[in-house]
Amino acid sequence: MVSGQSWSKTWSFYEGDWHEGNIPIMGVRSHAAWLCSSVFDGARTFEGVTPDLDLHCARVNASATTMHLEPTVSTETWVGLTRDGIKRFDKDAALYVRPMYWAENNGKLLVAPDPESTRWCLTLYEAPMRPPEGFSITLSPYRKPSLECMPTDAKAGCLYPNNARALMEAQARGFGNCIMLDLMGNVSELATANIFIGKDGVVLTPVPNGSFLNGITRQRVIKLLREAGVTVIETTLSYSDLENADEIFSSGNYSKVMPVNRIDVRSLQPGPLYRKARELYWAFAHG
Repeated sequence: MVSGQSWSKTWSFYEGDWHEGNIPIMGVRSHAAWLCSSVFDGARTFEGVTPDLDLHCARVNASATTMHLEPTVSTETWVGLTRDGIKRFDKDAALYVRPMYWAENNGKLLVAPDPESTRWCLTLYEAPMRPPEGFSITLSPYRKPSLECMPTDAKAGCLYPNNARALMEAQARGFGNCIMLDLMGNVSELATANIFIGKDGVVLTPVPNGSFLNGITRQRVIKLLREAGVTVIETTLSYSDLENADEIFSSGNYSKVMPVNRIDVRSLQPGPLYRKARELYWAFAHG
């Protein structure tokens, strides 16, 4: 996968107006800056379409509630602002859409946020779609937390440092991404996306068990495949299931549907189930 992204054209709606560039919105005393009381979501605009935008906007509000923030922006307002922001870019520009909430002030005993201090912004920036060249994966020594340990039912900023250290450890060993297990040793997801495998003509994917978000793109891919007559089974998977899969692919907000071309030392080719999933998703997004 791409190792990084350089600065790109950016517009943000904050405090009642649109601002261009990397505007300052948090100070050193902001609760979110030092105690990570932030949530976000990520939608995609590509080839002139923004699939499932309303679902992403609704989810950021749900994530805010989970983190004891006050989601003051309606789904309809998020969607309307996004449509307005898209007009500030070239037609058909590939954009990442990121609504956010965070706490500005602390509550009791510093650690808890003050819900009444909730702030929000909407950021859109150019982010070219990654070509479906595939990427390599391995098993990470780091694991995903459970709901008892972390707010895994929210798209919360505090979850991502653990994913980042897993990703950096894997990249240091020459892999593009990595599989993270849950605390029970079952496959959870990649460090950056949900995971699917194909075996004997059937698609299998980890059943949501509280260790990862049931991704919006994941849900859409499952629905599209099932409607097309493909058997999709949500189940408990072990790493050996991935090692013995006929094909592996991922789904996520940023890159949508992507193939895995190597797991450890074993090379893989993009398979018919991956190609079907990608074809169906692209048709849905542009329908």
